[in-house]
Amino acid sequence: MSVAEVDDPSAADGEVVLDVVASSVNRADLLQRQGAYPPPAGASEVLGLECSGVVSSVGPGVEGWAVGDEACALLAGGGYASKAAVPAGQLLPIPKGVDLVTAAGLAEVTCTVWSNVFMVAGLQQEESLLVHGGAGGIGTTAIQLAKALGARVLTTAGTAEKLDRCRKLGADVAINYRDEDFVEVVRRETDAGVDVILDNMGAKYLERNVKALAPNGRLVIIGMQGGVKGELNIAALLSKRGAVMATSLRRRPAEEKAAIVASVREHVWPLVESGDVRPIVHTTVPLEDVREAHRLIEAGEHTGKVLLTV
Repeated sequence: MSVAEVDDPSAADGEVVLDVVASSVNRADLLQRQGAYPPPAGASEVLGLECSGVVSSVGPGVEGWAVGDEACALLAGGGYASKAAVPAGQLLPIPKGVDLVTAAGLAEVTCTVWSNVFMVAGLQQEESLLVHGGAGGIGTTAIQLAKALGARVLTTAGTAEKLDRCRKLGADVAINYRDEDFVEVVRRETDAGVDVILDNMGAKYLERNVKALAPNGRLVIIGMQGGVKGELNIAALLSKRGAVMATSLRRRPAEEKAAIVASVREHVWPLVESGDVRPIVHTTVPLEDVREAHRLIEAGEHTGKVLLTV
């Protein structure tokens, strides 16, 4: 990776341009850097799936946003930059009590967790959620959001320090995946398994995730850190009347993203403003040191988000 000068983006119909203050590093960025996750057609080739900043120009057809407004944004690409063009439907106001830099790490995680755990899997109050990778950006958000909405939360992490942090964020059960079989712990801690699993591992955990599901349980796969091809025991899934779903936020049509963003603004933003859901930031790194930011994520040394400041 290198930092270079490129042409400034301009605001097309329905878009605004943000003067970026900060962006955030997501695992999808690492995959794109490695050539395994190209941006959707028409999206910026520049890395970065979220950012925060100040509106500097407004394109035709945009309502509700004006030059000078502060916002954070969900992007298909382009966040690692000093300027980013954003569809207006993918902008969110900065929540009260959150500073502009910290807000750079909110849009992707809240939209991912809300759309998958609540809109797709339909987690309900008093149901149970198992979050894999509870100390990461997605995990720390999922724990807090599910707990705030009345669910019982189980999570996995790889060190005692991270497990303790997960408990402090609200996890009822924290499982060290290096020393324990999460299926055995789930069976011990629940009557019949968990209702929803949010999984970033993919193939490696597929069989065990199905075993950990309760009757009518829902497994939502959002990552492939553990491989892309697994074997699914249909009989085991049928016996539980279970569902396996896999979703990707980045390639959804703009209108679907706008609907998710609107739902997050309605349901999640009040919890952020009340302090029930807090953005967890591990560190901030200048954009020029982006290699170090990626190294931190790859090494798993972080808890919460790693932000890039412009």
